[in-house]
Amino acid sequence: MLNPTQHQAASDLLFTKWSERACLDALPASCRPQTREEGYAIQALVERRSAHPLFGWKIAATSQAGQAHIGVSGPLAGRILRERVVSPGASVSLDGNQMKVAELEFAFVMGSDLTPRTEPYSVEEVLAVVASLHPAIEIPDSRYTDFVHAGEAQLIADNACAHEFMLGEATKADWRTMDLKAHPVRGFRTRGGETYTRDGIGANVLGDPRLALTWLANELSSINVPLKAGQAVTTGTCMVPMEVIQGDAVDGDYGPIGKISIRFI
Repeated sequence: MLNPTQHQAASDLLFTKWSERACLDALPASCRPQTREEGYAIQALVERRSAHPLFGWKIAATSQAGQAHIGVSGPLAGRILRERVVSPGASVSLDGNQMKVAELEFAFVMGSDLTPRTEPYSVEEVLAVVASLHPAIEIPDSRYTDFVHAGEAQLIADNACAHEFMLGEATKADWRTMDLKAHPVRGFRTRGGETYTRDGIGANVLGDPRLALTWLANELSSINVPLKAGQAVTTGTCMVPMEVIQGDAVDGDYGPIGKISIRFI
């Protein structure tokens, strides 16, 4: 079992690589996590790097295909730092990004705290304290050269491949009456004057974005971390991630929920 000094050494190395937009093959054996718990202990230290309260949370690998792709047994939670959040419509650099994908996601902003407890939270309890629903785009990345084979403990330590994030405007639609699992989303990638489309659906996110949000609340509760009022939770890509290069534009159309756009430079 790793001690706090080893946790800090792993966190320092990962954050340095993140800041440098660089990669490493793996964490040194002296500070490499072997369990999800050790991964989360390392990840937690990234919050100290931010000058702001934690902006929110991301969920990685919310589809079976995504879990199989990176060899994990289930979803992974990661922290979103305020410094890594960009405004809707902004241009984002792909320099050093080895994943080079845009993920269209459903995101929720919490209206009240959910504190850790022994009993799991129900979907109804979690939704009762949601303030708003938003379209969102995540731009993930990893600090590992071969993130596909890094393993879930190292991926969690690497903040579940969190990188940059765009939160769209809160929807004015009555989303609580919608069937989010059946809700369609269409992505548009424009490159060199040509537009490619890709379709997604809420069911691709752990069966339903609301189920993914509840998973996140209970995952945090299990490691004694509160989900706080004002924090955003982006629930995972609702379609196969859209491959992007410099010069691309990506737009997401969520129908009555809203639209969101991003440009890559």
